[in-house]
Amino acid sequence: MRIPSIPGFNQQALEKYFKNTGMSFIGKVGSLLIKMLVGIAVARYLSKDRLGIITGGVTYVYLFSAIATLGLDQFIVKELHQYPDNRDRILGTSFWMKILASLSCIPLLWLAYHVYPAKDTPFTYILILSAVGIVQAFNVIDSYFQSQVQSKYIMQVQVIGNLVSAAIKFVLIYLKMPLIAFVFAYSLDFLLVALGYCLTYQRKGRSLFNWSYQNSLAKKLITHSWPLIISGIMVSLYMKIDQLMIQNISGIDEAGAYATVASLSEAWNFIPTVIVTTLFPAILNARRDDTARYKKRIQNLYDLMVYLSLPAAIVITFTSHLIYKLYTPEYAYAAPTLSVHIWSGVFVFLGAASSQYLIAENLTKLTFIRTGFGALVNILLNLALIPKMGMMGAAIATLVAYASSAFVIVFIPKVREQAVMMFKSLFLISLFQKIIKR
Repeated sequence: MRIPSIPGFNQQALEKYFKNTGMSFIGKVGSLLIKMLVGIAVARYLSKDRLGIITGGVTYVYLFSAIATLGLDQFIVKELHQYPDNRDRILGTSFWMKILASLSCIPLLWLAYHVYPAKDTPFTYILILSAVGIVQAFNVIDSYFQSQVQSKYIMQVQVIGNLVSAAIKFVLIYLKMPLIAFVFAYSLDFLLVALGYCLTYQRKGRSLFNWSYQNSLAKKLITHSWPLIISGIMVSLYMKIDQLMIQNISGIDEAGAYATVASLSEAWNFIPTVIVTTLFPAILNARRDDTARYKKRIQNLYDLMVYLSLPAAIVITFTSHLIYKLYTPEYAYAAPTLSVHIWSGVFVFLGAASSQYLIAENLTKLTFIRTGFGALVNILLNLALIPKMGMMGAAIATLVAYASSAFVIVFIPKVREQAVMMFKSLFLISLFQKIIKR
């Protein structure tokens, strides 16, 4: 298949990267479609109030996900790429680090719940969902296949896992099962994927039982990743704190309706992750070999993020009322909120790309500054806007916070050029320059 030409991109390189990304992208899109259909069915069955209750539990667990993952994923890929013969020690060390971090999150969840509880969400639900963090330690296998450019295996696991998960949820709806059954089903989603990863990894002479823990490697990984842990906590705050604040300020009905907005708007956020993960090795190679080519590839990456996110935001803005016809009428009033919230995706895409630059330049500490600033902006705006505007206020707060987080680097001299490059992409200046050169 011939990929359409994009101004400023090397056609052969684009096709090469498309092929490398293709299987993972197809898997993610397939999983997305399955999850969207299931999410709509579950929302229709549970209604706003019960959906709001379960969303509160999911939000709490997500807020601590950065601690459970330790910000290691990108560094695991980097280590495996540089030291392939050290595979078993890298995977084993990362796995046990994540297990320990996940277990440490349970008392932290209990403490956070008693300091700022999710209104009407029992702690029992949060405790059940906390098992997700332990199971996700097996995601180190995903990092291994990324380092081997073998995304097709991950795609197969994700699609099959999501199909099984969808079947289970439809059975629960058909049997009219209580809310607690869906709480267990959500945790089971991650267990299914983890089992799939393990079975896939065991093929071709690989074995989980060969994994080993190395204390010196653990210290090395945590030394590099701790800024990303803090940054991840900040990201979790400004991505999910709005849902928790809506639940406590406006009630579980509003939280349930807003949960559909967030799930639809954020469903596309896997796209920049897939793309930048695939292009990251090429960017690192250019940094090593050719500074001019390195800068050009970074600019092209920003351009690509805008080319993908901007049309999606425009289309969903004008079709949100049609999308909500798939839900029951009680959710329909959330459509205008989706039209605002979807624009935050443009800044998510740009932020994902610039984060790769920070990793390439060993400036990961700056991710703490940008995400911390975004979290602060989001919390303050949510406190000001939710009491007055409900979930529309939360959507505005999210949009402003994401934009602030992406572009706060304009005030940091050493990375100001990256903010300028993102501005050029956002306002299509870079695109016009490429067209003129042609």
